[in-house]
Amino acid sequence: MEGVGADAASAAAPLNQWRHDVWKLFQFYLDKTTPHAVYRWVGTFVLACLYALRVYYIQGFYIVTYGLGIYILNLLIGFLSPLVDPEMEPSDGPMLPTKGSDEFKPFIRRLPEFKFWYAITKAFCVAFLMTFFSMFDVPVFWPILLCYWVVLFVLTMKRQIMHMIKYKYVPLNIGKQKYGGKKSSASSSGSRAD
Repeated sequence: MEGVGADAASAAAPLNQWRHDVWKLFQFYLDKTTPHAVYRWVGTFVLACLYALRVYYIQGFYIVTYGLGIYILNLLIGFLSPLVDPEMEPSDGPMLPTKGSDEFKPFIRRLPEFKFWYAITKAFCVAFLMTFFSMFDVPVFWPILLCYWVVLFVLTMKRQIMHMIKYKYVPLNIGKQKYGGKKSSASSSGSRAD
C-alpha cells in the first residue's frame, strides 16, 4: 500500500515541475509587456473584436456578453476610483486636496492600469472560450439586455462623475503636465544693443 502512494507522488512531481516552468515563462513574458501599454491595449482591442465577431457570427451567447459587460463595468469603476475613498474613510479632513494651497497628492487608483488591462484581457479570453460550449448559450432577448446594460452604465458613470466633481479628482492623466508660466522674451533678448 505504501508503494502506491510513493508512485503517485513521484508521477506528480514532473507535472508540478512542468506547471511551475510554464507559469514562470508566462510571468516572464507578462512582465516584459508592462512598459508597452499601447501595444497591450491594441492586443486587447483585437481580442475584443474577435470576440464580437464570433458572437455576431454565431448569433448567440448574449448572456455571456452581458456578464462580460457587467464585469468590465465593475473593473472600470475600480480603475476610476481613488485608492482611499473620501466617502468611506472616516478622517479629520479631506484626503484629496480641495484648495490650490493644499499639498499635492498624486491620484492613486484602486485598480492600477496594468491589473485593469490584465483582468479585461482574461475576461475576454474566458468569454471567448465559453462560446465553444453550447451550455452557455442561454436563449435570451438581447435588446432588453443591451438596454438594461446601457441604463446601468449611464447611472453608474453619472454617480462616478458626480463623485469626481465632489472630491475634485481627475483619474485620467494624459501625458506629463507642463508648466506654462511666463513666456520668455526671446525676441527682446535677440535684438540687444551691443
